[in-house]
Amino acid sequence: MNNGKKNSFASFHIRQMIGLSLFSLANSFIIGRFAGYWVTGAIGMGLFVLWIIGFIGAIQGEEKRVPLIGDLFQDWFKGIA
Repeated sequence: MNNGKKNSFASFHIRQMIGLSLFSLANSFIIGRFAGYWVTGAIGMGLFVLWIIGFIGAIQGEEKRVPLIGDLFQDWFKGIA
């Protein structure tokens, strides 16, 4: 969707959501295998709250970074989007 004319707003939120998605997958497959359902569920709920924060920022038209890890996502995925 963001392949033609690059939109910095879209690129910002794509990087944020890629990071949250990867953290969610890691939580499901890696942490879930070793830590158990309670820990995985608690981390999953935290990731869901971070997703809601990012979603609200996107709806409001703001480039609001996800708390705690949003800066890392922008650095790690700066080549994407």
